[in-house]
Amino acid sequence: MKSNSKIIEEASNIKLDQRSRDLRKLILRSFKNSGKGHVGSAFSMLEIMRVLYDSILNYENGDPSYPDRDRLIISPGWASLAQFALLADKHFFEKSLLSTFMNLDSPLGGCSEELVPGVEATTGACGHGLSIGIGMALSLKLQGKNNCNVFVVLGDGEHGEGSVWEAAISASKNGLNNLVIIIDYNKVQCSGPVKSLTSLEPLADKWISFGMNVTEVNGHDVNELKKILASLSKQRDKVNVLICHTVMGKGITFGEDTADWHWKGKLDEETINQMYDSIEGYK
Repeated sequence: MKSNSKIIEEASNIKLDQRSRDLRKLILRSFKNSGKGHVGSAFSMLEIMRVLYDSILNYENGDPSYPDRDRLIISPGWASLAQFALLADKHFFEKSLLSTFMNLDSPLGGCSEELVPGVEATTGACGHGLSIGIGMALSLKLQGKNNCNVFVVLGDGEHGEGSVWEAAISASKNGLNNLVIIIDYNKVQCSGPVKSLTSLEPLADKWISFGMNVTEVNGHDVNELKKILASLSKQRDKVNVLICHTVMGKGITFGEDTADWHWKGKLDEETINQMYDSIEGYK
């Protein structure tokens, strides 16, 4: 088993293939219009979103109400563009809509909202997503939909909310073996490094103490994500937790691992062009 330090090193050094670069450039359409948004989180979790939509989730392209779909909750709703890019790619709405991001008359806001086709829950208030996912997982069980899974993506900074741990108690107590918790562990929150603000380590041991299966992975390694998530979606003895070690702002070489790029409010054309160049060169 690889050590945490080795996984973190690999996440920092891994390059991006053409699909990962293309998805990042799709997100840049939105930033070009709005000039603002949560760059860091959207790019840190993009490989997680890519693997879920390309290889793991059961859904029908363009049909948000498909009854036997898996459910996906993005608790850090401010990273909405990571999901919006995949929803556009999977024909839930036209890609041209990305260019209206954060316009007053656009459904695509700064956080995830249910009015966007394919978004299961309005999120963005820290710590709410897991509780919503638990409700969905319980509902699916009561309906006898035993082949449907619920995936909840959590940010690392929002672990400072007590609601996350209250939800963890409930998930374990109710034996929600149809629930997979995915942690985007990029180690940077809006105010600075997570370790200086919220003492998370030993993070894996904390989740294990709630009676859950815990796995750790390089969150930018597409092949490893595919293999592990495919296994976890079939592993039905406990709640599964996947800690994904990622890089804040992955692909923007001049903005990685810095809280300054968690949110950007004044992205001018020159900076966006530099972001395009950085992504294209990240091979």
